[in-house]
Amino acid sequence: MSILRNVAISESGFLFNPTTGDSFTLNDTAIHIVSLLKENKNKEEIISSIVDKFDVEKNTADKDYEDFVFSLKSYKLSN
Repeated sequence: MSILRNVAISESGFLFNPTTGDSFTLNDTAIHIVSLLKENKNKEEIISSIVDKFDVEKNTADKDYEDFVFSLKSYKLSN
């Protein structure tokens, strides 16, 4: 999965899509996921990183990942 290259993300979690003018505010987990997606990490690497960084169960990390990826796709921010 690749996040659109032209999407800008600030350190505070503000995501801006210059193509559409849409903007979003991301929580800490979403910021972490986006940064790992931009590094071309795969799903398992991202879930493992969420578990480690946020001290959550793997099932929770997987659900967070899947929900966020669905949101990215629904807003056409990834393919």
